[in-house]
Amino acid sequence: MQTTIEESAVLQKTRELCQAILDQPEFKSLRRRIDSFMANDEAKMQYQFLSERGEYLQHKQSQGSALTNEEIAEFEQRREAFINNPVARGFMEAQQEIHKVQESVNQYVSKTFELGRVPEADDFSSGSCGHGCGCHH
Repeated sequence: MQTTIEESAVLQKTRELCQAILDQPEFKSLRRRIDSFMANDEAKMQYQFLSERGEYLQHKQSQGSALTNEEIAEFEQRREAFINNPVARGFMEAQQEIHKVQESVNQYVSKTFELGRVPEADDFSSGSCGHGCGCHH
């Protein structure tokens, strides 16, 4: 794909795919949930605390230190509060759904490069993505 014409065609189709994703009613719902989270300082603070604390606890364990019951209890209590926050839960669900779409698009593009053609549904049911994909099927 050395020519500008070929790159422009691929770029144009990529932009069309992006627009098709944006036009999906489900995407609009996902976007609303993400925006609600971004506007909610309490939920963002809960998320930030859990991320930072989770990294700290993981690091502590990787260094061979045992976690105290208090550390575990505090983390679990805060995690539960986060999960019970409807805005936070909506955000997490939206992230998971967006990740599924990204994975699906990536699988199709990767399979296209692997096969040299547009993949069919049967191309994905073999239980393996092909040599060197790294999925360990």
